[in-house]
Amino acid sequence: MKHQLTGIIVSDKMKNTLVVKVERIKKDPKYKRRFKLHKKYKAHYEEGEYKVGDKVVIEETRPISKDKCWRVIKKL
Repeated sequence: MKHQLTGIIVSDKMKNTLVVKVERIKKDPKYKRRFKLHKKYKAHYEEGEYKVGDKVVIEETRPISKDKCWRVIKKL
């Protein structure tokens, strides 16, 4: 099984590319405080009705361009 992440679309201005923001919660080892981290991934898609704000699942794939090695699987 390939590596999958769930995130929210923050940009759809590029052709065949979506920018997906993935958030995760990390716990500080000393103070035991939890905080959010986020990272933006560029994901490839061929067709589909995806808009900014949609929640999607992305999957790791072979490199498609210089900084794009994820593809959109489905909308949640």
